[in-house]
Amino acid sequence: MRTFLFLFVVLFFLTPAKNAFFDEKCDELKGACKKHCEKNEELTSFCQKSLKCCRTIQTCGNTID
Repeated sequence: MRTFLFLFVVLFFLTPAKNAFFDEKCDELKGACKKHCEKNEELTSFCQKSLKCCRTIQTCGNTID
């Protein structure tokens, strides 16, 4: 019974491991994890906890003189 109580206490107080794979992927794409993307941003991938990796859309640079 003491073993069960000990394991319960140890497992209860351990913090869950963070899966940073999706955040690292977003950083490599030069994006930011947000709840919603803005009008000038595109959804490139997903982050953890239902967040979206948003990246600012680059303009083409063609200007009319």
